[in-house]
Amino acid sequence: MNLVQLIYASRPFGFDQSALDNILTQSQRCNTRDGLTGALICRGDIYLQLLEGKADVIDATYARIVRDDRHLEIHRLSYAAATERLFPAWAMRSDPARSWMWSRTEVANGAATQASPEHVLGIFQRLAAEPDEQPQLTIM
Repeated sequence: MNLVQLIYASRPFGFDQSALDNILTQSQRCNTRDGLTGALICRGDIYLQLLEGKADVIDATYARIVRDDRHLEIHRLSYAAATERLFPAWAMRSDPARSWMWSRTEVANGAATQASPEHVLGIFQRLAAEPDEQPQLTIM
Protein backbone atom coordinates (compact mmCIF):
# COMPACT_ATOMS: atom_id res chain seq x y z
CA MET A 1 0.00 0.00 0.00
CA ASN A 2 1.24 3.47 -0.83
CA LEU A 3 0.50 5.11 2.54
CA VAL A 4 0.48 8.91 2.59
CA GLN A 5 -0.34 11.52 5.19
CA LEU A 6 -2.02 14.79 4.29
CA ILE A 7 -2.28 17.71 6.69
CA TYR A 8 -4.37 20.78 5.95
CA ALA A 9 -5.65 23.78 7.86
CA SER A 10 -8.81 25.74 7.25
CA ARG A 11 -10.95 28.35 8.91
CA PRO A 12 -14.34 27.03 10.02
CA PHE A 13 -17.49 28.58 8.58
CA GLY A 14 -20.59 28.35 10.75
CA PHE A 15 -18.70 26.64 13.56
CA ASP A 16 -20.89 25.32 16.36
CA GLN A 17 -21.35 21.99 18.12
CA SER A 18 -23.94 20.80 15.61
CA ALA A 19 -21.69 21.55 12.62
CA LEU A 20 -18.75 19.84 14.34
CA ASP A 21 -20.83 16.77 15.21
CA ASN A 22 -22.00 16.56 11.59
CA ILE A 23 -18.42 16.77 10.26
CA LEU A 24 -17.22 14.09 12.69
CA THR A 25 -20.11 11.72 11.95
CA GLN A 26 -19.66 12.10 8.21
CA SER A 27 -15.86 11.77 8.46
CA GLN A 28 -16.01 8.65 10.59
CA ARG A 29 -18.51 6.98 8.24
CA CYS A 30 -16.65 7.88 5.03
CA ASN A 31 -13.19 7.21 6.45
CA THR A 32 -14.19 3.77 7.70
CA ARG A 33 -15.62 2.98 4.25
CA ASP A 34 -12.50 4.30 2.49
CA GLY A 35 -9.83 2.88 4.79
CA LEU A 36 -8.68 6.28 6.04
CA THR A 37 -7.57 7.17 9.54
CA GLY A 38 -6.60 10.47 11.08
CA ALA A 39 -7.33 13.24 13.53
CA LEU A 40 -9.11 16.58 13.51
CA ILE A 41 -8.01 19.32 15.86
CA CYS A 42 -10.70 21.95 15.99
CA ARG A 43 -11.56 25.27 17.51
CA GLY A 44 -13.74 28.18 16.43
CA ASP A 45 -10.82 29.68 14.51
CA ILE A 46 -9.10 26.61 13.00
CA TYR A 47 -9.51 23.11 11.70
CA LEU A 48 -6.20 21.27 11.54
CA GLN A 49 -6.59 17.79 10.11
CA LEU A 50 -4.32 14.86 9.36
CA LEU A 51 -5.62 12.16 7.01
CA GLU A 52 -3.72 8.95 6.30
CA GLY A 53 -4.36 6.22 3.77
CA LYS A 54 -3.87 5.33 0.11
CA ALA A 55 -2.81 8.28 -2.04
CA ASP A 56 -5.74 8.09 -4.48
CA VAL A 57 -8.27 7.97 -1.64
CA ILE A 58 -6.56 10.83 0.19
CA ASP A 59 -6.59 12.91 -3.01
CA ALA A 60 -10.32 12.28 -3.58
CA THR A 61 -11.14 13.06 0.05
CA TYR A 62 -9.15 16.30 0.00
CA ALA A 63 -10.92 17.34 -3.22
CA ARG A 64 -14.27 16.91 -1.40
CA ILE A 65 -13.01 18.93 1.56
CA VAL A 66 -11.92 21.77 -0.72
CA ARG A 67 -15.49 21.92 -2.11
CA ASP A 68 -17.08 21.76 1.37
CA ASP A 69 -18.59 25.14 2.29
CA ARG A 70 -17.96 24.52 6.00
CA HIS A 71 -14.29 25.32 5.32
CA LEU A 72 -12.76 28.67 4.37
CA GLU A 73 -9.16 29.45 3.43
CA ILE A 74 -8.05 25.82 3.04
CA HIS A 75 -4.28 25.35 2.93
CA ARG A 76 -2.53 22.03 2.28
CA LEU A 77 0.37 22.06 4.74
CA SER A 78 1.94 18.66 4.18
CA TYR A 79 1.61 15.69 1.84
CA ALA A 80 4.15 12.94 2.33
CA ALA A 81 4.71 9.21 2.17
CA ALA A 82 4.51 7.46 5.53
CA THR A 83 5.71 4.10 6.76
CA GLU A 84 2.99 3.69 9.39
CA ARG A 85 -0.21 5.34 10.55
CA LEU A 86 -0.22 7.72 13.52
CA PHE A 87 -3.90 6.99 14.24
CA PRO A 88 -4.43 3.36 13.17
CA ALA A 89 -7.45 2.82 15.42
CA TRP A 90 -9.21 6.10 14.67
CA ALA A 91 -11.48 6.63 11.66
CA MET A 92 -11.37 10.25 12.87
CA ARG A 93 -10.04 11.25 16.25
CA SER A 94 -11.34 14.64 17.29
CA ASP A 95 -9.82 16.98 19.80
CA PRO A 96 -10.09 20.62 20.66
CA ALA A 97 -7.09 22.74 19.77
CA ARG A 98 -4.46 22.25 22.41
CA SER A 99 -3.15 24.95 24.71
CA TRP A 100 0.37 23.98 23.61
CA MET A 101 -0.56 24.59 19.99
CA TRP A 102 -1.21 28.09 18.67
CA SER A 103 -3.10 30.92 20.34
CA ARG A 104 -5.98 32.59 18.51
CA THR A 105 -3.69 35.54 17.80
CA GLU A 106 -1.05 33.25 16.31
CA VAL A 107 -3.68 31.55 14.13
CA ALA A 108 -5.00 34.94 12.99
CA ASN A 109 -1.44 35.94 12.10
CA GLY A 110 -0.94 32.85 9.90
CA ALA A 111 0.80 30.38 12.23
CA ALA A 112 -0.67 27.37 10.43
CA THR A 113 0.26 28.48 6.93
CA GLN A 114 3.73 29.58 8.02
CA ALA A 115 4.54 26.38 9.91
CA SER A 116 6.86 23.85 8.33
CA PRO A 117 5.51 20.42 7.36
CA GLU A 118 7.69 18.95 10.13
CA HIS A 119 6.14 21.29 12.71
CA VAL A 120 2.53 20.43 11.82
CA LEU A 121 3.35 16.71 11.71
CA GLY A 122 4.90 17.12 15.16
CA ILE A 123 1.58 18.43 16.48
CA PHE A 124 -0.14 15.23 15.38
CA GLN A 125 2.71 13.04 16.64
CA ARG A 126 2.29 14.64 20.05
CA LEU A 127 -1.50 14.14 19.88
CA ALA A 128 -1.05 10.49 18.86
CA ALA A 129 1.15 9.92 21.92
CA GLU A 130 -1.64 11.12 24.24
CA PRO A 131 -4.11 8.62 25.75
CA ASP A 132 -6.77 7.30 23.39
CA GLU A 133 -9.57 8.87 25.39
CA GLN A 134 -12.21 10.79 23.49
CA PRO A 135 -12.28 14.19 25.22
CA GLN A 136 -15.47 16.12 25.74
CA LEU A 137 -15.49 18.76 23.03
CA THR A 138 -16.31 22.31 24.00
CA ILE A 139 -16.70 25.12 21.54
CA MET A 140 -14.23 27.93 22.14
